[in-house]
Amino acid sequence: MSSFEIAGKLHKKFEAEKKTSNFEAREFVIEIQDGNYSQYIKFQLVQDRCALIDNYEEGDQIKVHFNLRGREWNDKYFTNLNAWRIEAEVQEEAATKQPLEVGTSTPFPTTSDEPPASFDDDLPF
Repeated sequence: MSSFEIAGKLHKKFEAEKKTSNFEAREFVIEIQDGNYSQYIKFQLVQDRCALIDNYEEGDQIKVHFNLRGREWNDKYFTNLNAWRIEAEVQEEAATKQPLEVGTSTPFPTTSDEPPASFDDDLPF
């Protein structure tokens, strides 16, 4: 089966639920931007993977690796997004686009910053 990945903001995480005596599941929701509207995507963790979301807080940027699962029951069809790995999403783009605050940039050089007249930089011009 193919696996997929998607990144977004952790919107909500739920407690683990015992579905049967030997099956446990936990759901969480991430928010992704799709044009002008947010989309809320619900994932499921099962069995020993239920704890994968514990290290993340609502509002954290995460990347979710998941598989599509589908089943039929009583002539009804169900689809689950089964997460199997979660990792923190590094936001390099946001870090490079942040504006500098006033007073945090390097001051413009002055004449006192010039090298001494005896300085030889070996430039040909």
